[in-house]
Amino acid sequence: MELTRVVISALFLLVAFGLSSAKELRFPKKHENPEFWRSQARKTLQSVLDRKLNTNVAKNILFFLGDGMGITTYTASRILKGQLENQTGEETVMTMDTFPNVGLAKTYSVDFQIPDSAATATAYLCGVKTNLNTIGVSAAARNGVCKTQKGNEVTSILKWAKDAGKSVGIVTTTRVQHATPAASYAHSASRKWYSDADMPDAAKTDGCTDIASQLLKNTDIDVIIGGGRKYMTPKGTKDPEYPRDYSSRGKRKDGRNLIDEWQSMKIGKVAHYVWNKTDFNAVDPETTDYLMALFEPGDLHFETERDPNMDPSIVETTEKAIRILQKNPKGFFLLVEGGRIDQAHHSGRAYMALHETVAFDYAIAKGLELTKEHETLTIVMADHSHSVTFNGYPFRGQSILGKSPLWATDVLPYTTLMYGNGPGHKITNGKRPDIRDVNTKNKDYVQLAAVPMQSATHSGEDVAVLARGPMAHLFQGVQEQNYIAHAMAYAACVGADIRHCQGQTEAHAVHTIFTNDKNGAGAACGLPALLSSLLSALLALVVLM
Repeated sequence: MELTRVVISALFLLVAFGLSSAKELRFPKKHENPEFWRSQARKTLQSVLDRKLNTNVAKNILFFLGDGMGITTYTASRILKGQLENQTGEETVMTMDTFPNVGLAKTYSVDFQIPDSAATATAYLCGVKTNLNTIGVSAAARNGVCKTQKGNEVTSILKWAKDAGKSVGIVTTTRVQHATPAASYAHSASRKWYSDADMPDAAKTDGCTDIASQLLKNTDIDVIIGGGRKYMTPKGTKDPEYPRDYSSRGKRKDGRNLIDEWQSMKIGKVAHYVWNKTDFNAVDPETTDYLMALFEPGDLHFETERDPNMDPSIVETTEKAIRILQKNPKGFFLLVEGGRIDQAHHSGRAYMALHETVAFDYAIAKGLELTKEHETLTIVMADHSHSVTFNGYPFRGQSILGKSPLWATDVLPYTTLMYGNGPGHKITNGKRPDIRDVNTKNKDYVQLAAVPMQSATHSGEDVAVLARGPMAHLFQGVQEQNYIAHAMAYAACVGADIRHCQGQTEAHAVHTIFTNDKNGAGAACGLPALLSSLLSALLALVVLM
């Protein structure tokens, strides 16, 4: 039986490659000419040789974070972007591809080999690696344990920039209390403490506060754009867009209306709170000091499901934020997160993840259009990757969301993109589903997964870091993820290290003493720490990454 399967598989292989030679070419005829490739390479080589280092001090930092945008997602999205423009796709040049400086970041957290978005955000924004599920605290804090949070808070480059007199902002396609944006302003032993209703009573008794309340308290953020209305209003408050939807109503138990509080804090300034596109479009960046735009009760809609009459695109929100922030003569720091790339991958929906990435790339293009490279350091990176795979031998120009022309040994087709684990595990009686008549290019299609999971997990390989602008050459090589915050801060002369402004490059004399107290290396030893690590592992199984 096994021999028969191998023979049949071999026949499919021969037929597929035979068809590939007989069918109409899917690529430009010039690609058969070796001189095409030589000429292209010579031009690229010369452009690299002609590069000059930009050693200016960065007035602005434009930081684009593709949540879950690993190398596979990056590559597959490049192909999709080209195919959406009626190209074969593989040769497409994304805006991200034009960044001349490229490095890799190691993403592991202090306690886990594969991280979540909270630990990674703390690393690349605060410059300190930490534990899974914790935000804006060092690894001395324990997941979900409020008492360990006190004294272990770490601040982010957003705060450093604000303290230096720059304007600051966050733009996300998730809720503004979610892990990535939260790490720029909050300190929390749990990334899940979005509102006080999400906190255990013990945490509140011990003095911890929810993430939404810290959005107003910790740092004076000029622009806040994303979702998350329901974490800002008292329990039962009807949502203005979905008044009949109980799940969209306010969640807060303390009775506070943080939106009203935010507005009252801005008296004397031109501050706008908006929740729909009409009001958003009416905001004049030239006269606006502060903007809070919350377009959904929770996360924003996927780009392909977004109602353009109600919610702006990530391109539009990025543009509005930059136009407001760039009025400051001292410059700005802006975090722009393509947050739903990750959430689509968790659902095993490659279609959604790739389209989110394409939209993210357009936002990067808008950012470059609105800023000047000689004074703006622009960074693009992912926080972590996902278990999506890019496999088979698809023909050149074949849909990235399609099926491999080569079938497996079970004589069934499979998609070019699949997942190592996730909700797409569909083995029945030992057999995979027959997808010959299934439209795998549909937005709701869930790719096959090798291992059954309700939510696909992250993966642990290094992620790309792309940079252009002042001191962009600092972002090369293979680095720890927490290095990113320090390199950005150095380039812009914010935070503790301002040698770049002073024309210095020598290292400061730093004397570090490691002790066996609760904040030192000794905390990693002994039964209490072991139990804490086991608790963290159990909590990690149920957290939404």
